[in-house]
Amino acid sequence: MAQPFTVALEGGDAVGALAYAAGGPTSAEATVILAHGAGAPQTHQFMTSFAKGLSTRGLDVITFNFLYMERKRRAPGPAARLEACYRAVIDTARQRMKLESQRLVVGGKSMGGRIASQVVAAGTEAGGTTADGLVLLGSPLHPPGRPDKLRDVHLPAITAPMLFVQGSRDTFGTPDELRPVVARCWAAELNVVEGGDHSLKVRGKDALTADETYASVQDAIAAWIAKNLEP
Repeated sequence: MAQPFTVALEGGDAVGALAYAAGGPTSAEATVILAHGAGAPQTHQFMTSFAKGLSTRGLDVITFNFLYMERKRRAPGPAARLEACYRAVIDTARQRMKLESQRLVVGGKSMGGRIASQVVAAGTEAGGTTADGLVLLGSPLHPPGRPDKLRDVHLPAITAPMLFVQGSRDTFGTPDELRPVVARCWAAELNVVEGGDHSLKVRGKDALTADETYASVQDAIAAWIAKNLEP
């Protein structure tokens, strides 16, 4: 069962978060922070599926709501405010991590992953280490139908390993559009969900169910963390 806790923000605000303790036969000795997408909170089925799934694969997982979602507002607001919230969650997560040897992975779904990458890129440019790795689920490379509006300028600055998980039908950026970006990054990999949309769901009567697809992706994430982030 997820354990709720509160993350204090600057200015006296706070957001709710959930901690999913690592279980299963093995432990990767890593904490994963996952942020939600623009339109749904941390309790959305996608988020809870990945949080529970990764925790059963030996990872401590933390999810949280951005402040606008906590206040039940539709508009995410300025990027700087979202980034400040994510940094506060990272600071709180580091205080909660059970082992000094634990590694920290950040990321999230769509917008949540993009904000995580911007936070890590800014930390790298400032000479600090914000996280040991990133997992980006449905990276919003550009708005749908606007491939000219790329959001990739910050990604090559990141010196931590990155895993992009992208559906082949993602209207926010196809794997073919992402590959040149991945090639410019320091240590990035691309995991393609064939037939998957922006939420990694696959269509067709013979297609895998969402739970089956998510389980396969969670296996890949756990394996990637074990390979790239030694304690």
